[in-house]
Amino acid sequence: MVIAVDVASLDKRNRTEQELFAVVEQNTPASIKSPLFLQDEPEAFTFLLNKELIEQLNLWEWFRNYAKEAQVSTAGIRGPQNILYPWDTRFPINQVGIILATLGKSLVVNEKSDGNLVEKLAGCEVRYNSQKYVEFIARIQAAQGIRTYVPKGFGTLPIWMASFLIFMLDLDGGEHVTSSHSVSTKNATKDLNNQGSQYLPEESMQFVKKIEEILKIADKDGYTIQFSAVNDKHIDFERLDELHDGVQLYVGYLKSGVATDANLNLIREMKPPIVVDCVGGCMYRPMRAIFERLGIANSVRWLHVEADPLYHNIGKLDKNPKTGASEFYDLGCDFSVLDVVRSVDYASKLKDQPMGTIVQATDPDGDRLIVCEIEEAARAETLQSLGVDYLTLDDDRLLTIYTPNQAFLMLMDFHTKQLKTAGLWEHHPRFMIKTTPSALAWDQWAAANGVNVINVPVGFKEIAAIMKKIEKQIVDAPEAAVVVQDVYGETVSLGVQPRLIFAGEESGGMITGPEKLIRSHGGRTAIAMREKSAGESMVLVTALAAHYKQADIPLSDYLASIFEESNITATCDVREDITYYNESEPNPEELRASKQEGEAKRDKNDLFFLGIAIALREGKIDMEQACVILTDALPELDFTTLESIRFVGDGTYLKFADMFVEIRKSGTDAKTKAYASGPNKDKCRRYAKVFGQTSGDLTELYKMQIGQTYLIGVEVKAQQIYEDFQAN
Repeated sequence: MVIAVDVASLDKRNRTEQELFAVVEQNTPASIKSPLFLQDEPEAFTFLLNKELIEQLNLWEWFRNYAKEAQVSTAGIRGPQNILYPWDTRFPINQVGIILATLGKSLVVNEKSDGNLVEKLAGCEVRYNSQKYVEFIARIQAAQGIRTYVPKGFGTLPIWMASFLIFMLDLDGGEHVTSSHSVSTKNATKDLNNQGSQYLPEESMQFVKKIEEILKIADKDGYTIQFSAVNDKHIDFERLDELHDGVQLYVGYLKSGVATDANLNLIREMKPPIVVDCVGGCMYRPMRAIFERLGIANSVRWLHVEADPLYHNIGKLDKNPKTGASEFYDLGCDFSVLDVVRSVDYASKLKDQPMGTIVQATDPDGDRLIVCEIEEAARAETLQSLGVDYLTLDDDRLLTIYTPNQAFLMLMDFHTKQLKTAGLWEHHPRFMIKTTPSALAWDQWAAANGVNVINVPVGFKEIAAIMKKIEKQIVDAPEAAVVVQDVYGETVSLGVQPRLIFAGEESGGMITGPEKLIRSHGGRTAIAMREKSAGESMVLVTALAAHYKQADIPLSDYLASIFEESNITATCDVREDITYYNESEPNPEELRASKQEGEAKRDKNDLFFLGIAIALREGKIDMEQACVILTDALPELDFTTLESIRFVGDGTYLKFADMFVEIRKSGTDAKTKAYASGPNKDKCRRYAKVFGQTSGDLTELYKMQIGQTYLIGVEVKAQQIYEDFQAN
């Protein structure tokens, strides 16, 4: 059953889009509105890139910014685009850039292929221009002799399905056009390697160097870029269609893991059905088919099923929340941000859903999941005591919104109990991989349940990199204990033939590992898939919800029981996102200037804390001096219980006696992210806000004990620490 969206909501959405289009039109010069080549030419054609065009399009400046992004990107090379005129190279993401990047990647992979046929996959989610980008990617690759598997009509495909198919079909890699939960006017390409995991920076830099070579040749002699015909034999629409876009294979994978008979039976008996909010619409088609094949389709009600680049108006405002100025402002669709959930108007959309209904919200590319539940308004005080956020639906009902930290804690605990009930838990030692800003409660739960923890920097590619290190040891020495080093520099022994109970990050992405190693068609093995998946987590969370619905226990009570059973004291977590500019600014010059100004503020904040962490690591200062420096700079906070300060690959992590605070700059934008986890939510929020809003101005004490000159080399030292971690 699909939950209908009212006409008023659709009208409001359409008005927003019309206003957005009008602003884009006003800010696009007439000289840019003509495409650089025919957009709908089905036959093969060529595009000549020469010095004149490079100068006209300002491609060298575009390239410098693109290369800079590739060095630090955590989730694909992202940026704003001109949603109406996508060849507009004033924006970071544009057709010419996509074409050059695709050509660079094609040349690199062909050089490594030893003359063998290269096979890749290409897909996208719902953003503006995404399907045309996928078409051009496929046609550029086909012209280079690369076979590309694409959905019919270059249609949508969740990122996790693209990753899954690359691994299972033993492909040479893939491209996915997505910018996850970013604002609607942004886009990106996520480059996936032959494991189905996102490129690490050193992988990206290989094709970035090739782009530079292409531009140099074009600048001197001209460079002819070839596009194949749409019906070229190297563009394969049939294979994915035969596999129902991977649904059949993925159902088999789920049945070997989380879709156990016990879990499926629980889901089939669940009343009322859950509501799945397919934000952006990309998840509806594959997940409906998966639920039908699993025999649990009647346990789901679907919301926002249409593919929509504006995300059904979710996160869209008509004024800047910081300045109050009237302008189009997009919060994105990250449902871990309360203001985004507030913008959905669940009060009207869920008005007919009964008490106890579970709501699961995905993001546009289907790799993140947020869990909510309709509860009685009388439980507000209990929810506050647990640190659970909620919104008022009406006089009698609340909508609880669990942070991914809270939802995934329930999920890993439930999954563990199901394995124990099935008599499987003791068959293997268990471990977890988590990103450093994820909840301290996860570490405490793991300690109480005999689960080893490996901490890594932010980004699922970091989780995938650890997986591969573990798998290599399992294959090379199956009877030996697996030993790895985490980003803290600590050695973690996982035991013999360990199995992954959970891998995830606080932003809403997770994966689990099956009991038997995953085996691709070509015989490769893995402990888990390489990309976070709301498809997998949705099945497990639905079983969890069904179990506690049978027991007539709200999820908040289950969360409280986990805190008690596992002796968890760090029951609260917060994240403060400081965005230094309006990401939806339609004027590219103003956008570029405000972003650069924001990046300078972001970097200054980051360097302040990074300098302390590196100076402490090198013995330039000791912990007592570090505490004095922080107290002097941030007098509103108490540092008497601060135990350590570490650089953790992409941020600075401060461990207190009963909590942590991590401060890191975004790898994809002019943003600072501050995280805190501990026993008191107000305290966590206070620390995260102060850290995130710190200007980075050096105090006299800071200058005296660390010094401005010392900071010049700090980022290089931090990069070396990160590279050493990757190499271990």
